[in-house]
Amino acid sequence: MRGAVPADVEPIVELRAVVMRPDLERLGRFDEHRVRQRFRDAFVPEHMSVVLADGAFAGCVALRPAEDGQWLEHFFLAPRLQGRGLGSAVLRTMLNRADADGLVVRLNVLQGSAARRLYERHGFTVETEDPVDVFMVRRPEAGPGASDKTSG
Repeated sequence: MRGAVPADVEPIVELRAVVMRPDLERLGRFDEHRVRQRFRDAFVPEHMSVVLADGAFAGCVALRPAEDGQWLEHFFLAPRLQGRGLGSAVLRTMLNRADADGLVVRLNVLQGSAARRLYERHGFTVETEDPVDVFMVRRPEAGPGASDKTSG
């Protein structure tokens, strides 16, 4: 992974449109322009990491600071790379960072999305849901030295 730069916005926009299309169409919410513009409007390179596979662009993920922890957002992998363990590896990396800082991580996933199973395997639980989104949360896991953080 590497930090995102402003020039990454268009490759990410196109990947987002491809990855989200089936779920958005199933929910009756796909709009060719909106799916791209929403990301352009929300793109903050400082919070985004670009995922590389064999040195090439493979996806992205963001951890956005929030008042009560972090939000995992914009986690997209090229369809040809899905189901091969890359998403789990990326997610583990992001969650290890959050755990080291003792931070809660939240996310939302579209209703019916296969990505929900990935998040559940990594300790996320449903906090709330509506007809379109499922909001999930994961509390930090205690690891080596966790007791040191609370003792002093």
